[in-house]
Parts: sequence; structure tokens; C-alpha cells
Amino acid sequence: MVAIMTRMHVAAPPTRRPVRQLLAASVGNAVEWYDWYAYTFLATYIADQVFPKSADNSLVPLLSTFAVFAVGFFMRPVGGLLMGAIADRRGRRAALTVTILLMGGSSLLVGLTPTYAAAGVLAPVVLVAARLLQGLSVGGEFAASTTFLVESAGPGRRGLFSSFQYVSTTAGQLVASGVATVLVNTLSEDRMNGWGWRVPFVLGAVLSLVGFWIRQGAAETRSAEQRRAPRPGLFEALRRHPRESLLIGGITAGGTIAYYTWTSYLPTYAELNTGLDKSDALLAGTLSLAFFALLQPLGGMLSDRFGRRPPLLFFGVGFALLSVPMLHALRDSFAVLLLVQCAGMVLLTGFTSISAAVNAEIFPPRVRAAGIGFPYSLTVALFGGTAPYVGTLFKDLGHAGLFPWYVAVLCLLSSVVYLRLPETAHKELER
Repeated sequence: MVAIMTRMHVAAPPTRRPVRQLLAASVGNAVEWYDWYAYTFLATYIADQVFPKSADNSLVPLLSTFAVFAVGFFMRPVGGLLMGAIADRRGRRAALTVTILLMGGSSLLVGLTPTYAAAGVLAPVVLVAARLLQGLSVGGEFAASTTFLVESAGPGRRGLFSSFQYVSTTAGQLVASGVATVLVNTLSEDRMNGWGWRVPFVLGAVLSLVGFWIRQGAAETRSAEQRRAPRPGLFEALRRHPRESLLIGGITAGGTIAYYTWTSYLPTYAELNTGLDKSDALLAGTLSLAFFALLQPLGGMLSDRFGRRPPLLFFGVGFALLSVPMLHALRDSFAVLLLVQCAGMVLLTGFTSISAAVNAEIFPPRVRAAGIGFPYSLTVALFGGTAPYVGTLFKDLGHAGLFPWYVAVLCLLSSVVYLRLPETAHKELER
């Protein structure tokens, strides 16, 4: 892996072929997030096989599964810092290469995790180790790919290029959701519990090799001047730019809780609180994700024309006002769940389509990847990664109705940050 980074740091000048750059970032990013989200969609099956059952509370295995989901998130700040430093020191492409190899290995490890019945406590230990590696990879992926995408954009197109961060993320999530849906609807419950839940993770390891191959053709976006400059220290971004680091946390807090609630946790939330059938919940999630992916370029282009602040406020204020009524409107109905998910996706686009551009426009190029990676991933770990666990815990404590208010308050706090955010859409990006 070190040898790969050493070869990759001697980079080509910025590419004139933006489509190729988009493909290199997007395909690899989609594979990364396919692996990450497959865990969420198959959480109930993993809970049954990897964790011991409790005679007193049937939610204990599921809570344990979501706790491991959250643990993976807490490795993301480490990944954002370490892989961001590689991107700033060795080049964006070097970091992207390392992250996808890490993700492939960790996905295979999840697929080979033994059951609790076969290996006892070793089973959850292996699963935790795999999720820690996945968290390291995903944290680094966002830092490197965000910087790579925005630096690849031409004048007046940073919002559009930024939107492909979540187009590819959603594509990976969509494939993960689709694979899970097909498996649930074609395999018996016994086969799903026996070996069916492992299939997506083994497939993810194979897809990671495809992403690795595609990324070899990408051109480095770090400028020649930055390559000649002294390498930044590991904590230089935090030490020299504390205000910018805090700003990214404030921008991200509301966006990440809304994103993970609507794109990952909502099917499980509907199952737990309305009794909706598992296959219907997964299908509604898959359809709403396809709708969400189509919205992203539109949101990015609008921000290039009208600025970053209006769509951010559309998202933040919209969720602060509507997340409670939308989540309370859920019923044991496929149509209602699909409508609620799609309505949330429209609001969410105001954040997701431009978050990469907003983050990249805050930091100078010398520490851009590490500067984005650590505060962003830490905020996601605190508020996004814990969303399924918090929602399930509220249900377990008999206060499921508090979770929508939790989402609304965080979105309101981020909206205050958006009001005071400097407009950067029409400023030239420092390279």
C-alpha cells in the first residue's frame, strides 16, 4: 500500500477531460458506499446471526447491530484525518486508491464473519474489526473524493461537480438496497439467515477491485505549486484553521442527521413504529433513492447560478419545520412511506447536492483534504452514525416520538450557521 502511494504522488497536471474525472471519482465512490450501506439494509439479519439473543428484549440484537454501525462511524474522523493527509501530501489519487482497497478488504471480512452460534464472542469481534476498517476507508474517501471532484471542475461548475458526490453515493446505496430487496424477495427466511445476507458483502469486495482499476486512469488535481511546497503537518488544518473546522461541523450536523435518517434508517424506523412489512419498507427506500439521485445535479446547477446559501436554507428550515409532521405521518402503508421519503429527499437535496463544494471552498488547497475530512467525519460520527441507534433506543425506552424532534432541532441549529455563511459560489477556487 505504501508502495502504491509512493508511485502515485508523482502526479499529472489537472485533467482537461472532466467526464473521465467524474467517472473515476464516482465509480469508486459508489463502490465504497455500496459496501457501507449494505450493512444498514441487512442489519436485522446480521443481528440474528452475529449477536446473542435476549430472552427479555427482542430489540437487544438489533441495538447491538446499530451500535456496531455507530462504532464504524467513529473511525471515520481518523480516516478523514489520515487519508486527508495522504491526499494533501501525496496527491488526491493516491488517497483514493488506498481507500478503495481498504473498503474491499473490510467488505470481504463482513461477508466471512462467523455466526455467534459457531464462534461465540469471536463473531461480534470480527464484525467490529471489519466495521472499523470500513469507517477508516469511508472517512478517507469523503475527504479525498470531495477535494478531487471540486478541483476537477471548470469555472462556474463546482456545484454541478459537487453533486456527483451524492449521485455516486446514492448509486452505491441504491445498488445495495436493490440487492437486499432482491435477496429478501427471492430467498426464504432460512436461506437469508443462513448465507443470503453474506452475498452483498462478497460482491462488494469484487466491485472494489473494479473501482481500483478505474481509478488508475484518473489525473491528479493537486497543482504543481502545491506538489513543490513543503508537506503540511498532520494537524496543520486544525491548528491553523480552527474557525473553518468548526464551521464545517455546524454546516454538517443537520445535514447528516437528516441524510442518515431519510436514506438509511427510515425503512427500519417504519418497521419498528408502524409494523410495515420488511420487503415493502426496502422497496420504498429503493424507489426514493432513485428519485434522490436524479435531483442532485439539478441542485448543484442551481447553486452555481444562485449561490450556496439559498439551497442550504431551503434544506435546514424545511427540515426544522417538517421533519416532525413527516415522521409522525408514517403509517402501515407502502404509499405513505414512499411519499414521506420522497418529500424528505427534495428538501435534503438542498444540502447534499452542494456540501462537497461548500466544504472545499472553505479551506485552502494546502490542507484542503485533511481540513475537510476530520471535522466533517467527526460530525457525521456524532450525529449521523448514531441516528439508527438513537432512534431505536427511543423506541426501546417507549419514547419513539422524541426522535423526530431530535432531527428537527439539529436542522434548526445548522440553519443558523447557514444564515451567517459567507457566499463562495462565484469566487475563484484557490488551487
